[in-house]
Amino acid sequence: MSKLSAQPNSKETIFKNEVTTKFDLYNSLFLTLPFYSVKNTGLALPYFFKHCEEGIEQHLNPEEIISSFFSKQKGLTDQQEHIDLLFRFIQYIERQVVLFDAVEDAAFSKITGQEEARSLNNLMNKALEDETLYKQIQDALRKFKLRLVLTAHPTQFYPGPVLGITTDLTEAIKENDVTTINLLLQQLGKTPFFKKKKPTPVDEAISLNWYLENILYQTASKVHNNLEEVFKLDLGNHNLIELGFWPGGDRDGNPFVTAETTQQVSAFLRKALFRCYFRDFKNMKRRVTFNGVEKFMDILERMIYTNAFDSHPEEKNIKEELLTNLRNIKRVLADYHDGLFTDIVDDMIWKVRLFGCYFASLDIRQDSRVLRNVFEECMDTTEIQFLIAKDYLNFSEKEKIDFIPLKQTDLKAYPKFSDLSKDTLDVIHLIKSMQEKNGKRACHRFIISNCQKASDILQLMQLFLWCGWDLEDLDIDFVPLFETIDDLKEADEIMRSLYQHPIYQKHLERRKNRQVIMLGFSDSTKDGGYLMANWSIYDAKSTLTSVARENGVDLAFFDGRGGPPARGGGKTHKFYASFGKDVANKQIQVTVQGQTISSHFGTFESSTSNLEQLIHAGISSALDKQDRDTMDTEEKALFSQMANVSYEAFIKLRNHPLFLKFLEVQSPLKMLSKINISSRPVKRNTDSELKLEDLRAISFVTSWGQLKQNIPGFYGVGTALKAIKADHKWIEAKELYKNSGFFKTVIDNCMMSMKKADFRLTAYLAEDETFGDFWKMLKAEYDLTEQLVLDLTNTSVLMERYPSEQQSISVREKITLPLVIIQRYAIIKSLSPKINEEEKAIYQKLILRTLYGIVNAARNSA
Repeated sequence: MSKLSAQPNSKETIFKNEVTTKFDLYNSLFLTLPFYSVKNTGLALPYFFKHCEEGIEQHLNPEEIISSFFSKQKGLTDQQEHIDLLFRFIQYIERQVVLFDAVEDAAFSKITGQEEARSLNNLMNKALEDETLYKQIQDALRKFKLRLVLTAHPTQFYPGPVLGITTDLTEAIKENDVTTINLLLQQLGKTPFFKKKKPTPVDEAISLNWYLENILYQTASKVHNNLEEVFKLDLGNHNLIELGFWPGGDRDGNPFVTAETTQQVSAFLRKALFRCYFRDFKNMKRRVTFNGVEKFMDILERMIYTNAFDSHPEEKNIKEELLTNLRNIKRVLADYHDGLFTDIVDDMIWKVRLFGCYFASLDIRQDSRVLRNVFEECMDTTEIQFLIAKDYLNFSEKEKIDFIPLKQTDLKAYPKFSDLSKDTLDVIHLIKSMQEKNGKRACHRFIISNCQKASDILQLMQLFLWCGWDLEDLDIDFVPLFETIDDLKEADEIMRSLYQHPIYQKHLERRKNRQVIMLGFSDSTKDGGYLMANWSIYDAKSTLTSVARENGVDLAFFDGRGGPPARGGGKTHKFYASFGKDVANKQIQVTVQGQTISSHFGTFESSTSNLEQLIHAGISSALDKQDRDTMDTEEKALFSQMANVSYEAFIKLRNHPLFLKFLEVQSPLKMLSKINISSRPVKRNTDSELKLEDLRAISFVTSWGQLKQNIPGFYGVGTALKAIKADHKWIEAKELYKNSGFFKTVIDNCMMSMKKADFRLTAYLAEDETFGDFWKMLKAEYDLTEQLVLDLTNTSVLMERYPSEQQSISVREKITLPLVIIQRYAIIKSLSPKINEEEKAIYQKLILRTLYGIVNAARNSA
């Protein structure tokens, strides 16, 4: 069979030949497969695509597009038949998205820029020829860590079986194996895409574990081991790569996460890991068949099998026992069998060192307001009321910091506490048990959402002491999460007072003076707009780094970044490579969520590449301190000026009386609570009326994405650039884009958000009696921003310098155009006063079903 190929003369040509052409080829095969009861659905779909495109060009509204399509279909006169066909179209398009994902993933190594794909390898090769650089990288790696945290947000709209099909389909497409592709497309057509009930937090953990077991178990170990071997590192207990996990641990705003859930997820991760160990052990057993290893092999097999398959194994930390037996086997092979198959044993040693008995470290997260309530309830107990001043809660913040006792007791019974308070104390007790069973790295971080005061951190520390933890053995990182614009501004003073607290100082000393601070991008964008969020995080990182250095603290930032640029996504590795010497850069810690997990870590190639790119960004930043990316005083002032102007524009938008109403009425926001992809509610206070502060950032950004307007990813940027131009600072702004890696990344990611917007799809709202002027205001800011960012970047179209990504977005938007039109049509019909409740329910179901495909197609829209 002849293989499709491309001459690598340009990125556009490579993408067209390796992705677009192949997709068209396999899609034509896919459309002829008779999956559904509606005859010739696949054959009718291309006509519907064309009709939608023509309708948009003719400025028809979605209702007119759908109605005119059915008016041309002979034999389809019944409204129920119309609805049924729309549902079938949705099912086909959902699967077309999976097919395009697989085709694009299959071409990953060909369409990824060579500099990006080989950046770490190039650096390693240079180091092997330059002794000074080699030693510098060695030193940097001894301090560096990449921590990827898989989160409990709606992490994957595809169920496990679909992920498996996608993986197999990708491999078949690489080989142009049409027979296998045909069978897999048939399987894909008959496999359900969504669940009939909401997942529990444990279900989410099981779903997300697919990436741990099938991808990261191999790729994290491979990348880690490669670096260790090339740079001859003896890292001891220090790991260059660490995996974190939020499902089952993140209880912020999720009442379904309990201490029992946390325990179940911890046990599940352990069992999943030992299943991976057992597969590797079986492979080793087939090769290591020599005299002298029998005793060690028997011990290993018994330990691994018991932990992998016994229903109730005795859980204890056996990491060192595993390593001792593996090293004994390696010694025997080296001494008596010419070192035969030591590479297989080494591979398993590296994995046990990396994953221990826990696979991924389980983070615990709770909101500061909940933790304050727990503290208050504890103060009323007989065990504690004499350990703390009665009027402590009325103290000023300084007095609380000075007089919090930080003394130990052992509060074990609290039957009258509220459910959230019980859970908090239960999980604090549980963490100690988890550390004893699986090792201290199994669960060692407690994140305080919405952290606003130093006392929030000290009071959590006190809760641990009240639950029987000893101050000397408190192996916990207390991680404040600063999220809003105001909290980011206050963060440096909060940490300064904490670093100067004598007992907290001692706590940090026991932790090698290391402090982790989490910065939340999503909520700061919702709070202050895209440009202000980026500036605030940059400024906060700079000031927090300065305060940490003044106090001798080794600071690491943990970034809460979502999939889309509006939630901190986009080109993440460029974000980390762009910080200057003013920002602590020894570690990269970042959440991975939404479709970013599948697009960045869904295949061996993409996972390896993205791990290497992030490590390269961290090492490069550490090596030269990025003097070229360190903004000077004038550049910071210019960025700050733009951020402030954009903030005013965004706040004006937020305060518009139609802002929330537009989102509620014209987007599928209300339907997000009904999609069975996440155990988390759409908003934190589920019983109250909708308020912006309670609305989760993921729901906020996703709703704008469904509207194809992506407001959080650009609004205010155009107004800011216009103000700079009027202030005669346009040349300086262009120089800032040219010279500052961070500002360039911010603008480039903004353009990515705009590329995924299409105001044509809601243009009919310009004539709406209620929302017409509001829509025109949004469109005007989009047009202004597009005009000025193109001028700023000296380009003629959005994402001109990223042709592969630009084409990928264009094809994905084209695939989902009918989905958006069907969704808009269903929203229009559901708002009509002429329909009954039964009809309204049908249209709402249409809205619901379009959500999945639109989000999945964008890959980083959630």
